[in-house]
Amino acid sequence: MKKFPNAFVILIAVIIFAWILTYIVPQGSYQRILDEATGTTKVLNDSYQSLTSEHLSLMDLILSIPRGIIGRADAIVLIFLIGGCFYVIEKTGALNQGLVKLVKILEGKETLALILVTALFTAGGVTIGMQEEVIAMIPILLLFGKSLGYNTFSIILMSYGSTVIGSSFSPSNPFGVMIAQKEAGLPLLSGSQFRLVVLAVVLIVWIAFIIRYANKNRIDKIKMPSAHESMTTRSKIILSLLALTFCGVIYGLLFLNWDFNEMSASFFALGIVAGLIGQLGVNGTGESYIDGFKEMMFAAILLGLANSISLLLKEGMIMDTIVYGLFGPLKYLSPSVSAVSMMVAHSFLHFPVPSYSGQAVLTMPILIPLSDLIGVSRQTCVLAYQYGAIMADMIVPTNGALMAVLALCNIPYNKWLKFALKPTLLIVLIAAIALVVSVAIGYQ
Repeated sequence: MKKFPNAFVILIAVIIFAWILTYIVPQGSYQRILDEATGTTKVLNDSYQSLTSEHLSLMDLILSIPRGIIGRADAIVLIFLIGGCFYVIEKTGALNQGLVKLVKILEGKETLALILVTALFTAGGVTIGMQEEVIAMIPILLLFGKSLGYNTFSIILMSYGSTVIGSSFSPSNPFGVMIAQKEAGLPLLSGSQFRLVVLAVVLIVWIAFIIRYANKNRIDKIKMPSAHESMTTRSKIILSLLALTFCGVIYGLLFLNWDFNEMSASFFALGIVAGLIGQLGVNGTGESYIDGFKEMMFAAILLGLANSISLLLKEGMIMDTIVYGLFGPLKYLSPSVSAVSMMVAHSFLHFPVPSYSGQAVLTMPILIPLSDLIGVSRQTCVLAYQYGAIMADMIVPTNGALMAVLALCNIPYNKWLKFALKPTLLIVLIAAIALVVSVAIGYQ
C-alpha cells in the first residue's frame, strides 16, 4: 500500500491546482474602496464584473512559494519564538517538573484533566482566537496527554480542536466575530447572549464527545521524565513567569491592541529570562533556542505555504468569481435555508481563503445587502460566517495551523480527515439548528 502524501506534498499539490484553476475559472472582480476612517479596504456590493487579464505564468507559480511564506512572516516568527521559548523552559527542567506535579495531582482524575484542558483551550479561542499559538505547545501537550493515557487524536481534539470551537462560537473573538460585526455595521459584542447559549451547548457536546472517545481509546501511560521528585524554587519561578506572560499577552491582545509581534517579543524575553534563571547560561540558552527553532521549522513553513494558495487565487483574478458563484444563488432560497446555505458556502470558501479574518472582510460587504434583501438578519449573517468559516479550520488542508499540528503529531492528513469529519459534522449540525432558531426568533 502506497504511503499517503505528507503535509508538504499536499500543500504543494494544492498550490499547483490553484494555479491551474486560474486558467479554467473565469476572471472577475468586485470593486473596492478605501475607508479612510478605518484604513481598511471595503468591497462594493453588486459591483462584480467579468474581466480579462493576463494569466499567471509558471514563474508566478514558483514565486508564490516564497511570497506566501513572507506574507505570513509575523505568524511564522511567533511560532519560532514561542517554540524556542518552550524548548528553553523544557531544558531547564521546570516544565517536566511542573507536568509531573500536575500529573500526580490529577492521578485517578484523568477525565477532570481532559475537561480542564478542553475548557482552557476553548477559552483561548473565545478570547483571542487562539490557533497558531497551539503549534508550539504540541510537543508538551503530547507528553502531558500520553502521561495520562490519552492517544494523539484525543490530545489534538482537546487542544487545537477546542481552540477552533472557541474561535467559531465566540461572542468576542477579535479576529472573527468582531471583524464581521464591524463590516456588518453592528455594535461590537452585540447579540452576545444568544452566542453564549449556543457556545455552552456546543461545549457540552464537544466535551462529551472527547470524553467518550478518549476513554474508549486509552493507551498505556508513559512515565514523565524528571530529574527531581519535587519542584525546585527556580522551576517555580520560571513557571510563574510563564503564567504571568500568558496573562500579560491575553491582556495586551484584548485591551492594548497587541498583535503577533508583541506576543513574539513577550515569549522571546521569557525564554531568555527562563534560561538564565534555570542556569543554562548564555550559550546554553542560545543553543536551546536554536534547537527549538529546528523543531518548529517544518510547521512554520507549512503555514507560509498555505498562504501561497490564496495569493495565487487573488492575483489570478478568480477569488471574487468563486465568492460570486458560491453566494449568488442564495437570493432564491427561504430565510432559514439561506442562513444554513450561507454557512455551508462559507465552509467551502474557506478552502481557498484559509484566513477567517480575511474571509470576513471579503464576504460581509457582499452578504449584508443580500441578507437584508432575503429576510436574514445581519446578526444571523455573521453567525453563518462564524460557524461556517471558522469551523472549517478543523478539516481544510489549506489551513496552515492544522497541517503544522498534524505534522508535529506525525498524523497523515487523510487519517485526520477520516477521524475529524464525524465530530466536525456533529458540531456543524448544532450550528445549523442554531441558525434556524435565530431566523425563527428574529435574532438581532
